[in-house]
Amino acid sequence: MATKLEDIVSLCKRRGFIFPGSDVYGGMAGTWDFGPLGVSLKKNIMDAWWKFFVEKRDDMFGVDAAIIMNPRTWVASGHTATFADPLVECKECKSRFRADKIAEGISESVTTEEFLETHTKCPVCGKENWGPIRKFNMMFSTHVGAVLPEDTKENPELAEKNIAYLRPETAQGIFTNYKNVVDTIYPNLPFGLAQQGKAFRNEISPRDFILRDRECSQMEIEYFVRPDAWEADFEKMRALQHEFLEGVMELPAENIHELEVPAEDRAHYSKRTIDFMFDYPNGEEELMGLAYRTDFDLSNIQRESGKSMEYRDKNTGETFIPHVIEPSIGVERLFLAIMSTAYTEEEKDGKTRVLLKLPENLAPYHFCVSPLLKNKPELVEKAREVFSMLKQKYGNVTWDDSGNIGKRYMKQDEIGTPKCIVVDFDTLEDGTVTVRDRDTTEQTRVKIEEL
Repeated sequence: MATKLEDIVSLCKRRGFIFPGSDVYGGMAGTWDFGPLGVSLKKNIMDAWWKFFVEKRDDMFGVDAAIIMNPRTWVASGHTATFADPLVECKECKSRFRADKIAEGISESVTTEEFLETHTKCPVCGKENWGPIRKFNMMFSTHVGAVLPEDTKENPELAEKNIAYLRPETAQGIFTNYKNVVDTIYPNLPFGLAQQGKAFRNEISPRDFILRDRECSQMEIEYFVRPDAWEADFEKMRALQHEFLEGVMELPAENIHELEVPAEDRAHYSKRTIDFMFDYPNGEEELMGLAYRTDFDLSNIQRESGKSMEYRDKNTGETFIPHVIEPSIGVERLFLAIMSTAYTEEEKDGKTRVLLKLPENLAPYHFCVSPLLKNKPELVEKAREVFSMLKQKYGNVTWDDSGNIGKRYMKQDEIGTPKCIVVDFDTLEDGTVTVRDRDTTEQTRVKIEEL
């Protein structure tokens, strides 16, 4: 049975993974809040990425840059001029959409004529009466300091001086700290700088749950290489992405597809880009990207700031501006890919069992500990001992004594807990507990000290 996106959305809210943003006030389009289980799964994903790409390597270093940066950052990066989506407005109902997402067979660089030729009907009113395509810059702007927006109405110069943006990507925080890192720890080339953090994009039409939203978490690396070595390093990084996605995240290889992005569809900074596409329940969508950014960013920073971005080779004394290879992945997109892969429905004895076959290293809880009966103090006391022991060792252990044991199993299956441990009357006699496996439902007796 094919997994449906609405089933995953329902499970996420029902079990406390993800809630609509500002839900108590009716929500806000393109924003989502992570609940207790979602926070744990998301943290496990990010920790696994950091361990794989940073902690296990000697050529990777971390940074954590500010979300609000000097506005010149976005001038130098090209975002002020080019970070835009094609916006189209229905003349009948005044609804606005991203043109390339509501019309089939067109790209982000679509012209008004090309869009009109698709004969696309408005998703809201059903009419076909469109205005011209306009470029809509997706950066969120804000004002920094004590100057209020109304104070700048008659003083454009003051307005420009105090305007700032919420970063649309984490990458520029890495590039602006490149010189700081070289000056302080002077790593050997090639080396990478990694960052995890929030990015903000004023999407015209957020859609498909957490796949396209206005606030997301990114995990990015800028890998600085010699200009003549980029192709070899690009291939190494390409292989690493597959190793991480398929080996660590346990995503099925057959659901991951590489798309070589043609020049006309690449970002303004890229000379080569591969999009890693994934088969989501709603179709094939981008999961992550791997881009060769050349020396675009460092050269622009050097020009805009007047400060040298050159690297001096330790052995030869040669100086040059490094080129950059960038793997970039959105945490929410990876989260949804993992949930889509893990979501399973099984028919047994005329009943449907829903379970999340999450990898054990990612599951919100490693164990769930329960007393067989919660009204038996001796069972509860012993179960609490087992719970405390495992909690100290693993951390991500949960307690559950609600309902009967069957309902507890059903709940833990749905949230992806790999093992349920039940303390019963035999435990008091021989020191063994029942360990029930999520995927097979098999139960075995194990001594407490061997858990």
